[in-house]
Amino acid sequence: MTAPPTTGTCDHDLVRESWTRPEAFSALFDRYADMLYRYVSRRLGPEVAEDLVGETFLVAFDRRRRYDLAYTDARPWLFGIVTKLVSRHHRTEAARYRALQRSPGEGVVESPADRVAAEVTALACRPALAGALAGLPARDRDVLLLIAWGDLSYEEAARSLGIPVGTVRSRLNRARRKVRAALGETNPMHEEE
Repeated sequence: MTAPPTTGTCDHDLVRESWTRPEAFSALFDRYADMLYRYVSRRLGPEVAEDLVGETFLVAFDRRRRYDLAYTDARPWLFGIVTKLVSRHHRTEAARYRALQRSPGEGVVESPADRVAAEVTALACRPALAGALAGLPARDRDVLLLIAWGDLSYEEAARSLGIPVGTVRSRLNRARRKVRAALGETNPMHEEE
């Protein structure tokens, strides 16, 4: 899990400060825009990622007075906003996974040698993985990707989506089961000896 930056002001302090000094909110953009961009880019592609990240911060800025200051880390709040925006693009996301499913595994493989085999195996499984992701219900896919690509904990994913932690656990379990089944019960990141 990636923890929020420890240097400087805590997120909740920046949000509170932005109530009277709006430019303070830009520090949250500086901290989290790249992280959100990578997440959205993986889900929808780089073509729309930049726009959605910008929209995420506009929504967050507009809603900053409603931020729960009991939470020092704004990542789950921001991931919740961006996930709702991604859901508006569910057709784009499904089409992206279908296209990845049809595309041949290609890419440059670099050293070190121990990662090469794992990456090649993962690349070869990309079409099956894309198909499995496309076949998941959006609510299960959201949980899986917030944890896998957003690097959120179960609690943070629950807070992002406004659901109980138990629901996150059951959706994640269901999503993992379906993805494993689609991949023939293998994990593409673990090389078989």
